Amino acid sequence: MSENLKKLKSELETELNSILEYWTANTVDNQNGGFIGQIDFNEHLIADSEKGSVLNARILWTFAASYQTTKNENHKKLAERAFEFLSEHFYDTQFGGLFWSINADKTPKDTKNQIYALAFAIYGLSEYYAISNNEKALEIAINLYSKIQDYSYDPVNKGYLEAFTRDWKPIEDLRLSEKDANEKKTMNTHLHIIEAYANLYKVWKDKTLQNIMVELLETIEKHFINTETGHLRLFFDEKWIEKPDVISYGHDIEAAWLLQQCAEISEDKTLIANYKKHAIQIAEATKKGIDSDGGLWYEYDPEKKELIAEKHWWPQAEALIGFYNAYQLTSKQEYLDIVYKNWEFIKKHILDKKNGEWVWGVYSDYAVMQKDKAGFWKCPYHNGRACLELINRIKT
Repeated sequence: MSENLKKLKSELETELNSILEYWTANTVDNQNGGFIGQIDFNEHLIADSEKGSVLNARILWTFAASYQTTKNENHKKLAERAFEFLSEHFYDTQFGGLFWSINADKTPKDTKNQIYALAFAIYGLSEYYAISNNEKALEIAINLYSKIQDYSYDPVNKGYLEAFTRDWKPIEDLRLSEKDANEKKTMNTHLHIIEAYANLYKVWKDKTLQNIMVELLETIEKHFINTETGHLRLFFDEKWIEKPDVISYGHDIEAAWLLQQCAEISEDKTLIANYKKHAIQIAEATKKGIDSDGGLWYEYDPEKKELIAEKHWWPQAEALIGFYNAYQLTSKQEYLDIVYKNWEFIKKHILDKKNGEWVWGVYSDYAVMQKDKAGFWKCPYHNGRACLELINRIKT
C-alpha cells in the first residue's frame, strides 16, 4: 500500500475519534435526557430546542457502527443511550410509527410519520442490534418496516409514498424540508429506505425482506437513475411523472456507492453487476461538480444554468466514499486523486479546528456558513460514516 493511503487512513482514524469526542462531550443532554436538539454556529447549546427523530437515529447509528471499529465501550454506552431515548420517546406505541420531533420535555411535538425518519430509525436500530443483541431494538425495527410496507408502499405503481399523519392518514405537506418539492415520491426517501432495509437484512435474514429489497432496487434503477446523464432524478408524483429539479451532487455520489452496497447485501447478482456500472457512471457525472480546490459544489440548476455555489459538509463526506469506491471498482488513479484532493479541502475549510466537528459549509469565497453545528440536519452520520467506510476499505 502507498504511503499516501496509509497517511489518509491514519488521518481518518484520528478524525473519527475527533467527531465522536465532539458529540460525546457536547451533545449529551443531562437535563432532559437523550441528546441536545441544537447547538448553534457559536457553540451555544439551545437547551429547550426540540429534538428531531432523524438526528437521534443518526446518533444511534453512528455510535453503534463506530463501536464495531473502535471497540470503545463508551461508544457502545452512547449508542445504548440513543436507543433507549428513541424507543421510549420517539417510538409511537399507540400507532406504531415515529414522531418527527419531540419537545425538550419529551412530549410529542410534530407527530407526523415521515417515512424518511422511520427509515433512519430502522437503520440505527439494526446497527444497534448488531452490537447488543437487544431483541427490543430488532422488534421495533421490524415493526417500523412493517408499517412502511403496510402504509407507504404503493402496490399499484411500486415505490413508496412520503408521509402520513400520526394515525397513518394522508397528509397535505409531504416535504422533508422547505427546500423540497411537495411530491409523493422522492429519490431521497427511496435511497434511505433501501439503506435501512439492507441494514435490517444484515441482522434479520427474512426472505420476504430480501425480495422487497430486490424490487426496490429495480424501482430505483428504473425511475431515479438517469442513465443518459449519470445523475439522479429527484421528485415524482405517485404515477412516476417526474417533476424536474436541480442536480444534487451530494446525493448523486452518495447513491453511487450506497446503492451498490445495498445491491451486494441483497445478494442479487444481476443487480450487483448493474449497480457497479451505475456507481462508475454516477461518479463520472459527479466529477463535473468538483471545483479546482477539490471541494464538491452543492447543487446545479440546469433550467437556470446556475450553480448553487456552496460547499456543504455532507457532500464532501459522501465524495470521499463515492470516489474511493469508484477507485476500488476501476483501479483508476484519477478517482483516488479526487479523494486525496477532497480530503485536503475538508481539512482546510470544513474541519472546525478550534471546537471540533465539521462546519456546515463554505461559500464560494470560503466564508463559513453560519449554521448549526448540531441540529435537525447536522449530525455525525455522513462524516462519521465516511471515516468508517474508508478506514475499513483501505487495507493495511
